[in-house]
Amino acid sequence: MRIPGALLPALLLLSPLAAAGMELPPPHTYGRVIMGRRAGAAGVPPVAFDHWRHRARYTCRLCHVDVGFAMTAGASQVSAETNRGGFHCGACHNGKTISEGKPIFAACSGSADVGSSPACVRCHAGVDGDRLRRDWDAFAAKLPRARGGHVDWEKAEAQGLVIPADFLPGVSFERRKLQMSKEVPFESKGWMQGNIVFSHPKHTVWNGCEVCHPEIFPSTSQGAARTSMLQIASGETCGACHGKVAFPIAECEKCHANRRPGGGGP
Repeated sequence: MRIPGALLPALLLLSPLAAAGMELPPPHTYGRVIMGRRAGAAGVPPVAFDHWRHRARYTCRLCHVDVGFAMTAGASQVSAETNRGGFHCGACHNGKTISEGKPIFAACSGSADVGSSPACVRCHAGVDGDRLRRDWDAFAAKLPRARGGHVDWEKAEAQGLVIPADFLPGVSFERRKLQMSKEVPFESKGWMQGNIVFSHPKHTVWNGCEVCHPEIFPSTSQGAARTSMLQIASGETCGACHGKVAFPIAECEKCHANRRPGGGGP
């Protein structure tokens, strides 16, 4: 069922379980980012960045903190020049960084002729739905699935099927292992779903502390965090990731895991 965008905030406010009826994008396009402003000015096809190709290999924190990709569209100012200089995509795509035993191809040759280099075509490929779907099917064939056919990244990580790297030589610095093991309960204000348990251990595997604090959740004081389904659906608080790259908010049971004493909840 497709829910008109103008009605979504009202439906979520009235009944957050309406999120379960939201139409999800196909798994192979979920989390896809099209970077076309600078590419268009240079006369080359836009870059199609697929999060699923990268999150199987790297943590969110590595890219968004150490490498420095902003989480706001257009804010990173990625360009061929920054890539060739070893920043942004070029921090890994430099022909030297090793992934799965092979060097990662170098980004941005400087030529406007995309067809002249297989490496150029891999990023400036435009939107080829058939090829993307084939790539996705091969990639996700042995990974656990969630609702709608999306990868269940939490299970994949727990089962050792993906082991995301959290250190990039020459870019990252050594950190002490995070000691936060606390699970934080949130009382649900909804009338049907159960309460929420926010798991720091699950999030720190991928995000560390820096992705969420202080930009998304400024305060770490107990009880300071406030969020609502309306905010999440608008891309705020938890919605900065969930519904864009992390599992969609339609998977209600992922967060609303605790049933109410009287039997309410999913």
